[in-house]
Amino acid sequence: MFKRAEGDARRSVTIHVEGHPITAREGDTVSAALLASGLDVRRATAVSGAKRLPYCMMGVCFDCLVTIDGVGNRQGCLVPVAEGMQIDIQKGKREIGK
Repeated sequence: MFKRAEGDARRSVTIHVEGHPITAREGDTVSAALLASGLDVRRATAVSGAKRLPYCMMGVCFDCLVTIDGVGNRQGCLVPVAEGMQIDIQKGKREIGK
């Protein structure tokens, strides 16, 4: 559904999502990179376990919460990618102290 614009000449960076390497572009946010990757990555809600995708892409809805380099509860739509970044999909409720 999502694809990169033709002629996007930004430098590529490799990030790891749930241990799988994916290619992102310098300047992408984590959420944009996940959507462009084609991987079926999503957050699961705390109560029902329903699958969620990034929704607002501007930090309002919290449907894009991920763990980045061991720090949980990060809004992927607000964090730019960096080479070697480790991303885990957050499952369930927010975790205190992670």
